[in-house]
Amino acid sequence: MDFPKIVEGGFKQMLELLGDDDEPFDQVVYSSGGKHSIQEGYSHPLCCKIVEVLHKSQQRFHLRSFCVLGINTMTDSYGNARPIVGGFVMQTSSGVVTPASFDITSRCPDEIVRRIRVSVSSYDPNWRGKLLETYDTHADIFQIAPACWMPDWAEMASSLNQLSDSEVLLQCSTSPAAEPPHFVETERRIWKYLIENPDWEDIFPKYKPRVFHWTNDGRWSRHS
Repeated sequence: MDFPKIVEGGFKQMLELLGDDDEPFDQVVYSSGGKHSIQEGYSHPLCCKIVEVLHKSQQRFHLRSFCVLGINTMTDSYGNARPIVGGFVMQTSSGVVTPASFDITSRCPDEIVRRIRVSVSSYDPNWRGKLLETYDTHADIFQIAPACWMPDWAEMASSLNQLSDSEVLLQCSTSPAAEPPHFVETERRIWKYLIENPDWEDIFPKYKPRVFHWTNDGRWSRHS
């Protein structure tokens, strides 16, 4: 939900998952934004939309942490603005949520496929207006639901990959002045994957999900 236009629908779906609309409840909601100030290139419009949507909500919740803008910004040794809290990890057995950072080796299975699915799902009528559910807390599995994309995505990806790093930030980020160092690299990995796999049916044969189970030796294994 990195764009103000889709925040309202996304938050509505998340809050509805917390309880029955007809019964009041009190829950904890964590929201992580990034970045810095109202200057162009930061996430102030996104933050304003989040606050607006939460304020208008008729559901009861407890907003315990709100990591956004200046209170969630640090400067690295090169003078670049970076978010202090860039992600969260949750213990599914207890619901405890803790700030966390993830390097490129610890982003759970099918990272690029999941990112592609988020990027191109607007073209799939089955996903319009929905959040993209991935982790099944009841079965402890990652189930990457299928999504299709237009064949011309490979051509679009090839064109985007010709951009310079600074152009990638300006055209592909909602807060280009405060992205983590790996942002451009990740975008290029996505485009490379789309170029090499232009047909979505090669990734999701027969429009079936990609399912991963956690093994006893501490890794994710794909079962389908």
